[in-house]
Amino acid sequence: MATDPEEDRPYFEDEEGGPVKSFLEHLEDLRWTLMKCVSAVGIGCVICLLGSPYLVKILKWPLERSEVNLTARQASVAVRFGTNWIGNFHPGPGQLGSLPFSTNGASAIEIVPILVGTNHFLSARIIPSDSVEIPFSSAVKILNMGPASSFYVAFQLAIYGGIVLASPFLIYFIAQFVLPALRLHEKKYLRQGFGIGTVLFLAGVSFCYFALMPVALAAAVRYSEWMGFESFQWTAELYTGFIGKFMLGMGLGFEMPLVILMLVRIGILTYAQLASFRRYMIVLNLVLGAVLTTPEVLTQVMMAIPLQFLYEVSVWVAWYWERQDKKRQAATEV
Repeated sequence: MATDPEEDRPYFEDEEGGPVKSFLEHLEDLRWTLMKCVSAVGIGCVICLLGSPYLVKILKWPLERSEVNLTARQASVAVRFGTNWIGNFHPGPGQLGSLPFSTNGASAIEIVPILVGTNHFLSARIIPSDSVEIPFSSAVKILNMGPASSFYVAFQLAIYGGIVLASPFLIYFIAQFVLPALRLHEKKYLRQGFGIGTVLFLAGVSFCYFALMPVALAAAVRYSEWMGFESFQWTAELYTGFIGKFMLGMGLGFEMPLVILMLVRIGILTYAQLASFRRYMIVLNLVLGAVLTTPEVLTQVMMAIPLQFLYEVSVWVAWYWERQDKKRQAATEV
């Protein structure tokens, strides 16, 4: 008669994942874990501090891709004298005579000296857009408003970026401390949850960065103009703080299915309860959209829709689990 290997496994193997330690030994392990975590974050902060210019370019990308800056780029003309770009301006009707500028993107002119008889004059000619990369000035300027602001922004970027860079090591060090105390099946659930949670978090950050952030920044400018304020100069520390918190909040918001399904698995929530909470979750997701995004309807709805979709996925997964449990229970009773 064949035996089930799960039944032959010793009881302590399923109950304990590591050696039994005293309280002081656990404290010593915790101390080393904290020291390794702090060291990993510190190294990540140093790396991000050295790479601050690249991080700034990454954080400014959603602003450059927003509707406000794209519109400004299409209406801007870059001026070059020799090999130097002098700047950008937005000419009015008739200011540049009959020069044939493109209406589909940024244009550029080059100021060149010409000799007429014995006199020197300056003349302008169109630079083909496909022959040179045309720089353009952003409609919204990110400024440092004090002598110490750049250091504060660099430190802020180092903290955010250092935690992100060190996060795989943090998870590894914490897992080294926690996993020996878990049962074998709990370790399996933890590994599965870690993989799914990582994918959800990256999906939330990517959705925020590529889709939601350009719309939110453009909406912030338009809303400020509607209120009657100028909104084309932002401080660097407020901008970087807003971007970092926005993306972090969206990434954590995408972790909602993992938390809900964990509560379902341990028996705190059921499918019937989740189904009855739908109307409240719609309101809650709209509130989260109002708190984490700019205070206007479009970005709130854009954030609330994927969160509500993830909640619906959680509800149907809970229904599927309960259905499978009932089938297994009916099979055992027969």
